Amino acid sequence: MESVRQSKVNRLLQKELAEIFRSEAKTLFNDAFISVTQVRVSPDLSFAKVYLSILKPKDTKKGLALVKTQQFAVKKILVSKIKNQFKVMPELNFFIDDSLDYADRIDQLLK
Repeated sequence: MESVRQSKVNRLLQKELAEIFRSEAKTLFNDAFISVTQVRVSPDLSFAKVYLSILKPKDTKKGLALVKTQQFAVKKILVSKIKNQFKVMPELNFFIDDSLDYADRIDQLLK
């Protein structure tokens, strides 16, 4: 069960990362449409799992690889936005959110 602080940090990181992916899509991510579906922070706030939905490139693995190559730039922008709210910035780990694919698969099996 996550604490109140964790949920606040999750929401803040999700909001700020979504804004970064929206505003920097053209320069950093080759105009890819990337949305942040969920953020989960560890109890000690040192690690953050960021789940992404990548829509524009057909191959989501290539999109994730592009995000991982630009990870330092994303973290630098994020730190500049929320530097007064954190002592230590969590380490960001990016993952593909496959919950929609899973739901579609379950739906197809039930038909």
